[in-house]
Amino acid sequence: MIGFLAYLSRSLMLVYLFVVFVYFIYLILIKKDKGQYVLLAAAYITGAEVFLRMTKAFIFYETGKYAVIFFMLLGIIYLGFKKNAFPYVIYLFLLLPGVLVSFDAISYDANFRTAVLFNLSGPLCLTFAAIFCYGRNIYLQDLLKLLDYIVYPIISMVVYITLYTPNVQEMVTGTASNSALSGGYGPNQVATVLGLGVFILFSRLLIPYKNMLVHWTMMFLMICMAYRALLTFSRGGVLVSVIMCLAFIFILYFSTSLKTKAKISVKVLVVIGVALLVWSYTIIQTGGLIGNRYANEDALGREKDDVTTGRVDLLEVEFDAFKTNPVFGIGVGQGKFQFREEGISSASHNEISRMLSEHGSFGILALLVLIFAPLVTKMNGTKNIYFYPFLIFWGLTIVTTSMRIAAPAFIYALCLLNIDYAPKKKPALHRK
Repeated sequence: MIGFLAYLSRSLMLVYLFVVFVYFIYLILIKKDKGQYVLLAAAYITGAEVFLRMTKAFIFYETGKYAVIFFMLLGIIYLGFKKNAFPYVIYLFLLLPGVLVSFDAISYDANFRTAVLFNLSGPLCLTFAAIFCYGRNIYLQDLLKLLDYIVYPIISMVVYITLYTPNVQEMVTGTASNSALSGGYGPNQVATVLGLGVFILFSRLLIPYKNMLVHWTMMFLMICMAYRALLTFSRGGVLVSVIMCLAFIFILYFSTSLKTKAKISVKVLVVIGVALLVWSYTIIQTGGLIGNRYANEDALGREKDDVTTGRVDLLEVEFDAFKTNPVFGIGVGQGKFQFREEGISSASHNEISRMLSEHGSFGILALLVLIFAPLVTKMNGTKNIYFYPFLIFWGLTIVTTSMRIAAPAFIYALCLLNIDYAPKKKPALHRK
């Protein structure tokens, strides 16, 4: 219904955003289990962010990330945070030198929010989400509910983009990323969120919903999400989703009984069969052009010179900037000016190279914190069956879409949770 209303009138989405925001604030204030509702609020906003962007429902472009930061801060105020989360405080401080450098480099007429906060909103979102989630306990049932809250607005988005372009064949004219088939918005971000939705629902195929009607409805929606993700003609989100699914199969397969292994094997075979059908149908709908896209060919079947679609040029500029300013970097938000000097109109797609160019050696240290901090929690005995798929999503997404959306930051934070697999008997999220 929400997707249909968005198609009828995009202005209604501002009301929708307001209602969502007020609703979750109300729940957090009145409920005893505040930590769980903080996570549910952040999860829903994470899933809805791209949908709200494409329907022009945000006051600021970064409203989604600001909202996640707000809810995380609200959770920290109510529940505090663990002292072992200090690596993320260090990560935050490592970003400050790049901000100070940008103050000297930024022009007087430039907007600080668009020039600096645009690039910092993702790292800040990750920082506060990670500080809140680090080492906290959550029951498996509550984590699965949280993942559902990410999926719900993605379902609305699928309805909207389907209504937005009912005739697929008319919109396919080449092998480039297709905004017309992505709700009139950025295919890269749409494919990333749809791929995340596919992975979450695939994990629920292996960890079934109790209600069979709900279960098979969700599986149908998983197929719809996979189909629409392919139609964006953006490969990154699709390939990341496939890798996450393979990692989850591997983890679940080698941590369960022989009987469960047999069930998983049957389900995987069925999924492979359905995936081939979806792929075949997509090839028919696109006149074979989707096959050309994944084979790195143009519409005439000629192999393209650059499989990265220009990302190598961006990397070269950013590495040159790092070599010029290896200690403090060129300053936050200054990368786009480097691109303009080289005649490149695109923004950075890679958070790692952006950190190097704009933060210098401090950026390298910050990245090392993000890589090793979750691995330390795992070595210390944190139980989380989603740990590696979530970490994979963060790592691969930030090198294809940077941190332009809240999803990689929030999903990264979820891998820091400790899952309690026992039946729920007490508040799911608590402070020791």
